[in-house]
Amino acid sequence: MKNGTISLKKHYPSPNPHVQLSEIIYWSEGLRVKGMLAEPKKQGNYSGILYLRGGIQSIGMVRPARIAQFAAQGFIVFAPYYRGNRGGEGRDEFAGRDRWDAVHGVDVLKKFSNKHVHLLAFSRGGIMALWTTILRQDITSIVTWAGVTDTVLTYKERPDMRRMMKRLYGGTPNTALMNFEERNPLLRIEENTAPVLIIHGLQDVHVSPSQAYLLEEALNLNRQAHETWYFPDYTHFFPPAANRKTVKAICHWIKDKEM
Repeated sequence: MKNGTISLKKHYPSPNPHVQLSEIIYWSEGLRVKGMLAEPKKQGNYSGILYLRGGIQSIGMVRPARIAQFAAQGFIVFAPYYRGNRGGEGRDEFAGRDRWDAVHGVDVLKKFSNKHVHLLAFSRGGIMALWTTILRQDITSIVTWAGVTDTVLTYKERPDMRRMMKRLYGGTPNTALMNFEERNPLLRIEENTAPVLIIHGLQDVHVSPSQAYLLEEALNLNRQAHETWYFPDYTHFFPPAANRKTVKAICHWIKDKEM
């Protein structure tokens, strides 16, 4: 079956009366993968946001309220669960072959939105977004919020994730460096053609600001359009009021990139 083809779309309860939610099953590299679609109920010509979740398996799973929050701002939002999650086929590989689930998620999104596709990534989703823009040339903009950019750095900074990464990557950065580097989008970042917005709380201990600085440096070296919003007092998760304010600011930023 062709990548990005939808095999099932079913209604999902929505926490927002102005947003309709659906669960989608679509094809990605021969696997049936699941994700969630959020659409404003009011008819309109809406741009698309591919929301790339953080975490792995049940940790960091797509939250209906989160994608509805962005859909309520006037976007069609599609959020892949990634393979191996919520009954989807295959195995979540933390930015391995599962990157294609994000790449083909764009084709799903385009079936419902207009020609503008924006990538909005959180945490682990950051590395997924960077690979998506490298492997496609039709992305309008990218927002990476507390985003992972380098898996070697993640391994060094997160002792609690090492067991999982060793299992998925076949070793450590010392014994299986090629498997880590193969997942590193910064080595091919020059292939990105979209403007990038980097958002990071400088008190973040889950994904350190060093990850944002690495991306910023790589974009500078390649003279690629980007902007940084660093928040000195915030951690990985922003306080509710700051979160709402940042969501609105993001939506204004990406709409500006369509002009």
